[in-house]
Amino acid sequence: MSVQNFTEAEKLNMKGFLDMEIDPSLDLFKEIEKLKKEKNAIVLAHYYQEPDIQDIADYVGDSLGLAQKAANTNADIIVFAGVHFMAETAKILNPEKKVLLPDLKAGCSLSDSCPPPLFKGFKEKHPDHIVISYINCSAGIKALSDIICTSSNAQAIVESLPKDQKIIFAPDKNLGGYINKQTGRNMVLWNGACMVHEIFSLEKITKLKVRHPEAKLVAHPECEEPLLAIADFVGSTTQILKYTESDTCQSFIVATETGILHKMQQASPHKTFIAAPPDNSCACNDCPHMKLNTLEKVYMCMKYELPEVTMPEDLRLAARKPIQRMLDLSKQLGIGG
Repeated sequence: MSVQNFTEAEKLNMKGFLDMEIDPSLDLFKEIEKLKKEKNAIVLAHYYQEPDIQDIADYVGDSLGLAQKAANTNADIIVFAGVHFMAETAKILNPEKKVLLPDLKAGCSLSDSCPPPLFKGFKEKHPDHIVISYINCSAGIKALSDIICTSSNAQAIVESLPKDQKIIFAPDKNLGGYINKQTGRNMVLWNGACMVHEIFSLEKITKLKVRHPEAKLVAHPECEEPLLAIADFVGSTTQILKYTESDTCQSFIVATETGILHKMQQASPHKTFIAAPPDNSCACNDCPHMKLNTLEKVYMCMKYELPEVTMPEDLRLAARKPIQRMLDLSKQLGIGG
């Protein structure tokens, strides 16, 4: 997320914060637990966070579970170990609470691929369509949407609407294409994508499957269609985690961000999990934005209550409506995170 997208308040509370030094002798796990009690704070973490952050978090989940948890917490302070749009969502749902993000520069390539001014023009070309936006988008895109969805509930939400309802789906073209295929719809798709999920190499994964014929391939629907076509299971991070727990297979090739492997190994220590290889020599199946957060930054942001995520009230109110509609629909449809 570029600096120009921050509010002035966010820019001010970010200055110099990340340069502060920390006492290396501190037991950060103990100190964070102490700060939670002192400040009535909760730490919410996405599955893609580093293992130490997942272990210190009060709740670890995918975007739907995190949104549901943020909507129902009694904490005064929400520390969101994730990326900016996730902390924004927590603030949208909790205007009276202080929402902190350990590193304010933790953005999202998918969110950045859909600038609100451009999307507004795109939406105006389809005036008879409603907009369903994947939660991986900015507050500005949420404010232009009718319903928000996550990878956990996207298909169910689309299927809950009349078949003749015209829909724009944004910003992820791969998730939208997968939902179109699963439901037989013809949603108009915004051309956005996640840098992590688009980098997986179909050729390398095919070779990996040859070397590990006993392993099942599990994939996130943000991956490209050719990869999804050969997957044994396609689902959100939570759905993938539950599948690997319940399935009798003992070995899995995992095509999503590598952070989920920590929870998989904890839940099924006797099973083998292999990270799907990217189409290059670097570890691009690690989200560089998610990995900006560290245990040290979690501690510092709790101690100083900075950086804080803020937004104009009119934007918050406009963005809240489609999120609330998602939460209400998820409740009606019995979908949890």
